[in-house]
Amino acid sequence: MPLYFVTDPSTGEVVREYPTATDEVVDATLEAAAGAYRNWSRQTTVAQRADLLRKVAALHNSRSAELAEIIRREMGKSLDQAIGEVEFSAAIYEYYADNAATFLADEPIELIEGEGTAFVRRQPIGVLLGIMPWNYPYYQVARFAAPNLALGNTIVLKHAPQCPESAAALQRIFVDAGFPEGCYVNTYATNEQVAGAIADPRVQGVSFTGSERAGAAVAETAGRNLKKVVLELGGSDPFIVLSSDDLDATVQAAIDARFENTGQACNAAKRIIIADELYDEFVDKFTKQVMAQSESLAPLSSGAAAERLEQQVQRAVGDGATLVCEGSRQGAYFPPAVLTGVAPTSPSSNEELFGPVATVYRAASEDEAIELANNTPYGLGSYVFTTDPEQALRVADQIEAGMVFVNGVGLDSMELPFGGVKRSGFGRELGRAGIEEFANKKLIRTVR
Repeated sequence: MPLYFVTDPSTGEVVREYPTATDEVVDATLEAAAGAYRNWSRQTTVAQRADLLRKVAALHNSRSAELAEIIRREMGKSLDQAIGEVEFSAAIYEYYADNAATFLADEPIELIEGEGTAFVRRQPIGVLLGIMPWNYPYYQVARFAAPNLALGNTIVLKHAPQCPESAAALQRIFVDAGFPEGCYVNTYATNEQVAGAIADPRVQGVSFTGSERAGAAVAETAGRNLKKVVLELGGSDPFIVLSSDDLDATVQAAIDARFENTGQACNAAKRIIIADELYDEFVDKFTKQVMAQSESLAPLSSGAAAERLEQQVQRAVGDGATLVCEGSRQGAYFPPAVLTGVAPTSPSSNEELFGPVATVYRAASEDEAIELANNTPYGLGSYVFTTDPEQALRVADQIEAGMVFVNGVGLDSMELPFGGVKRSGFGRELGRAGIEEFANKKLIRTVR
């Protein structure tokens, strides 16, 4: 079977296979992107590139039903969430179209001594390679491609093997929007070809979103070849509840934060940490709500993903955790579940559960809640719920994560930088930070 193929996770049926690119095709792809950088990038203004991005946004919106159906087939996302992803992606392209001129404006520097002027001018660096995951096939591409095309970099996009149809649909959108050949190029490359592309002198930077193991391999190859890299890897985000004046609403927020995309989000709330005085009531309400999710959950991305999650849950139970779960795995469908009693010293406490399983911890104090929150090799996002504003900021300051959301979930937005620390990676996407990662911040100093 080829490396790239669409398997409908709801049925296990292989819908379509796609041929892997030959070495010659990969080389031609890199050359096309390099040629576009030499020509298109240097001959266009920010305003012209912004106009193209607006057309990309419009095509996302006009084709939202078609695009949503594609990723339902590829990775099982429910149609309403798939349409929401397409619309959010469109908003990202519009955001950079609207703000690129401001973000890329020359930045004057006040000289300490001497005559003349100095300023920083942000310019593109060349061809960028994007290696994207399956869980958000359009959104992940948008947050990488939009700022970099606005800047003038050109894109070679290697999507997840199970997302070849959405990858092709995105390629069509950029062509139909009017981007010249080579500005955005999809490639069905193998891992070996990707490693070669990272090392290729035509490629100046790499953006990777995916597993910690694969990210380490990408970073190693990029480092050996002195290439800038941005990594967005796994997460085991804490959801800390220290106090609440509406526990039902807080429980619903925890449900929303854990089960969006069937729990297959890097920044989902995976570890629920509850203050001792709220724990029993919260767990009772939360568990009932979790069990109610079974009627509406979509399948996981594949039968293999569901099987891996099942093995992780079994290991946690073997380590002494208590599992509440109605039903059992059926192919790619995994029943929603709650784990309690996972010891912080258990190997299971350091694993990322990528699916509809929540782990709940009891915290006897604020300090213990913070300790539990930081007891992970990951540091992507986090959530803090409290009625005390001073406590919220105090706790937020001590959480080892790239993002903290206080008293709210689902607050991601185009203008907010996204990224993590520790083994969740480095670099930022979205917001102003997203257009800075692969920019040459060139100093220009003149003397009158």
